[in-house]
Amino acid sequence: MKAVIEKSRASGSVTAPPSKSVLHRMLICAALSKEESVIKNAYYSEDILATLDCLEKMGARVERGVSSVKIGGLDPLNIPEDVVLPCRESGSTLRFLVPLALLGGKRVTFEGSEKLFSRPLGVYEELSQNGGFLFEKGAGRLTVCGKLSAGEYPVPGNVSSQFITGLLFALPFCGESKIRLTTEIQSKSYVDITLSVMKKFGVSATWQNAGTLYLSSGQTFKAHDCTAEGDCSSAAFLDAFNFFGGSVSVSGLDAETLQGDRVYKEHFELLEKGMPVLDIADCPDLAPILMTVAAFKNGARFKNTARLRMKESDRGEAMKKELSAFGAKIDVFENEIVVQKTPLHSPERTLSSHNDHRVAMSLAVLSSVFGGEIEGAEAVSKSFPTFFEVIKNLGIRVDLI
Repeated sequence: MKAVIEKSRASGSVTAPPSKSVLHRMLICAALSKEESVIKNAYYSEDILATLDCLEKMGARVERGVSSVKIGGLDPLNIPEDVVLPCRESGSTLRFLVPLALLGGKRVTFEGSEKLFSRPLGVYEELSQNGGFLFEKGAGRLTVCGKLSAGEYPVPGNVSSQFITGLLFALPFCGESKIRLTTEIQSKSYVDITLSVMKKFGVSATWQNAGTLYLSSGQTFKAHDCTAEGDCSSAAFLDAFNFFGGSVSVSGLDAETLQGDRVYKEHFELLEKGMPVLDIADCPDLAPILMTVAAFKNGARFKNTARLRMKESDRGEAMKKELSAFGAKIDVFENEIVVQKTPLHSPERTLSSHNDHRVAMSLAVLSSVFGGEIEGAEAVSKSFPTFFEVIKNLGIRVDLI
């Protein structure tokens, strides 16, 4: 699908969609409870649909409403033998569920795009090798079989916090256990979200020190009705219009949120004032829109960018290529990105989303100033399927072809 965007100004009020990060975690914790929970403010992005489909195939009872999900009853020790779990392109779904699939000693196959299985899974591969488990990767699929036990699990903290979260979901079924970080943790806010959501469902894990998470024995997930909060990641794209000549009010965010992307407002303000140095170790998903604002304003230097290569696209290189069509000057280094201050102009060619939802939305925001055509615009469905409808209601002239 191509999005054709004309020069136009965004104006009005909008509610941020529910947080994908929070919703994934609520659905999994609710599924692992014997009784059903009702999760309100549900939002059916492709990633959330992937998690729901997988949980249902694993044995959860799922009733999908318009904006709520009733879910529970998944026993991960009794997942059906040879079940196939459709992860689509959701890295969260895959990494969150692999440890749960390694509880019952059954063969479980995860399926999805080839791109999904090119993303790092080495933490689980090493865990499987150490435990003598099956860990068999193929084109667009992964088959595992094994039985996790209580113990201490070393995990690097600088690859993806999703491995930590996956183990946190599974280890309560094993008994007293520890997760020991072998490196400094990045994206700690996502682990904090996991711990907060788990606690709502009756399971606690505590930091023994800066590098070790401890889970006591005898804990079980208990049903709990709750509501997913608004998503700071998605809100950033809507709020960004205010730095491109628009006037948009975004509501629905929790002032006490643990989401790392809550810093987007502070970062936007720094980008407007000058050429700041911004550390994105705890908010890598903001990188595309921050780079876009920096290119339009005063430039910036971004630190801790290496992990951008492991996202839906190589986000640093993808944004460098697409923003260069507007005249931006960007240097991508091993763990740093520098956006120079330089005048921008209408894009010289059709733009590409690189099949990355955050790249697509960032380019749409900038195209509201200069006009532009974005190939692969359907990528937004991964996290924000109504994005183009929302910005059209704000006054952005967009045609989807």
